[in-house]
Amino acid sequence: MRIQKERDRLLAATSRNIGIIGTFAGILCLSLPGSLPLALYVISVLCLIAMGVLQWQLPRGHVRVKALGIWALGVGVVLLPIASGTTLNLAALCAIGIVSGAAVASIAIVLVSNTRHFSLLAALFAGDVVALLATQLLTDTLPLEPLALTLAGWIACIICGVWLGRMVTQTLRRIESASKAYQAERRASETEARRRQGARLLHDTVLATLTLLAHSGVGVSPDALRQQAADDAALLRQLRLGYTPAPAVSGDYKLQPVEESTLGNTLRSVKQKFERLGLEVNWHGTGHVLLPGDILDAFLLALAECLENVRRHAQVGQAHVTITDDDTTVRAMVTDAGVGFTLESVDSARLGFTESIVARLRDVGGNARLFSSPGSGTTVVLEVPK
Repeated sequence: MRIQKERDRLLAATSRNIGIIGTFAGILCLSLPGSLPLALYVISVLCLIAMGVLQWQLPRGHVRVKALGIWALGVGVVLLPIASGTTLNLAALCAIGIVSGAAVASIAIVLVSNTRHFSLLAALFAGDVVALLATQLLTDTLPLEPLALTLAGWIACIICGVWLGRMVTQTLRRIESASKAYQAERRASETEARRRQGARLLHDTVLATLTLLAHSGVGVSPDALRQQAADDAALLRQLRLGYTPAPAVSGDYKLQPVEESTLGNTLRSVKQKFERLGLEVNWHGTGHVLLPGDILDAFLLALAECLENVRRHAQVGQAHVTITDDDTTVRAMVTDAGVGFTLESVDSARLGFTESIVARLRDVGGNARLFSSPGSGTTVVLEVPK
C-alpha cells in the first residue's frame, strides 16, 4: 500500500509539471499578435489558467475528477475557434497542438497507472483527437502538424506513465528490501554486541574469581576472596532478576551508570582492590582528570584488566601505572617487570586483551597498544578521548 501511494504521488507530480509547462507554452503561443481575435483570446487564456490551477492541484487527491476537468477545459480551448469560424494561423495551430499534445495529454501519466482508468483514458484520448480534427476541418485548416503533435504527446505520456510506474514500484521494493536487510543486520550487530558485553562481564568478574579459586587463592587473603565472591553472587542475582548491570567507576559493576566523575578518586579504589589481591600498584603522573561516565567506565575497566593480567601472569608483585593527559586524550601506561611473552604466543580465543581491553576502549573511541618480550616485562598503553 505504501509503495502504491508513493508511486501515485510521483506520477501525479510528473503529470502536473508536464501539464503546467504545456499550458504555459500554449498561453505564450496564443499571446503572439494576430493569433486569435481579442474576445476569443481572452476566453482561451482564462480556460488555460483554470487548467493550470487544476494541474497544480492534481497530486492532492481526486485525480479522476481533476483529470476530467483538465480535459474538458483543454478540449474547450481547441473547439473555441469553431465558434467564430476563424481560420487558424501558425501561432494558433502551435497553441492548439501544444495544448492537446502536452497540457491535455499529461493526464495520461496519472491515469495509466490504474487499470480501472484505462477505459476513461481511451475515451479522453479519442475525444481530444476528434475535437482537434473537427477544429481543423470546420475552420478550413488542413495542416497535419497539430494532429501529429497531439498523437506523439499522448503516446509519449502513456509510455512515460507506464515506465515511471514500473520503475518506481521496483525501486521502492528494492529500498524496502534493503531496509529489511539493514534492520536484520542491525539486530544481529546488537545481539553480537550484547554477547560481547556478556563475555566481558563474565570474564572480568565470575571467571576471575573462579581462576583464583582454581589456584587455591595463592597470594590472596581469605577475606578478599570472600568479598569478591559475594560481589559476584550479587551480580548473578541481578542478572537472574532481569537487570542489566552497567560498569561503575570503581572497576566493579552496579545498576546505575555514573554520568561524570573525577579520575583521581576512582584510581584509588582500583588500587585498593588489587592491594587486597596481593598486587602493589604504584601510581605516577596526573592526579585528577575529569571524564564522561561511559568513557571513564571503559578506561577503568580496561586498566583493571591490565592489572589483573599482571597479577595473574607476570609473576611479580608490583606494577606501575602512569597517567598523563593533553587537550584531547587521557593515557595510562601499565608497566611490569615480569616474565613477558611474545605476542604470537597469545591464543586468539582469549578474551582478556582483545575484548576486555582493546574492544572496550574502541567502543568509546579509544585505543590500546601492547609491548612485551620474554624476560623484559610488559607495557600496555591505554588511550581514551576526553
